[in-house]
Formats: sequence, structure tokens, C-alpha cells
Amino acid sequence: MLVLGIAYKKDVGDMRESPAVELMELFAAKGALVDYSDPHVPVFPRMRKHHFDLRSVTLDANNIGAYDLVLLATDHTRFDYPLIGRHAQLIVDTRGVFLQPAGNLVKA
Repeated sequence: MLVLGIAYKKDVGDMRESPAVELMELFAAKGALVDYSDPHVPVFPRMRKHHFDLRSVTLDANNIGAYDLVLLATDHTRFDYPLIGRHAQLIVDTRGVFLQPAGNLVKA
């Protein structure tokens, strides 16, 4: 799965108390292979409670389409939402960004 945006809020790199990291841990604990993309957090930082050895994934058609699930956790303005919508197999939108109904969209 690919988590879009792991920062605490839109358009910043602050990771403190980010709910995205909690989601990453929940999915990883269930056996999911978890990656992320965040233009404000190029390398997952050292944190007291959370440990991932990850780098931000570049968003392009091939990368997006390679994941069985794309979870939008933080709605950064630098994300190319039309590109994501066209190529994601399944999108879980926790921010209400994807307004058009589509077969690959779940609003959470």
C-alpha cells in the first residue's frame, strides 16, 4: 500500500503526532507492505515511538499503479490528484479531495 502524506497537516513537514504514521503501523502489523509519498518528508525521520526505514516514493503512473491501495492521509497541494485518480487501483480518501465518484474510490 502507498500512504500519501505522512506529515501532521497539509503542506508542512512536521511529523509530530501524525495520524498517518499510526495508520502505517496498523497496516504493517496486519502484514501489508507499506510505502509512503510526501514531498515535505523525503526520508522517514527517527521518532520515539515509530520506526520505518523508508524514503518517499516518487509519484508517477507506474509507481501509483503498482500499489493495490493508495491511502490519502495528508492532502498536500503538490500531489497530482488527477494522475493519482487515473492510475490508482483503489483509493481511500480520508480528506475528501477526490470529489468525482469513481469505481476505485472509497471515502473514509
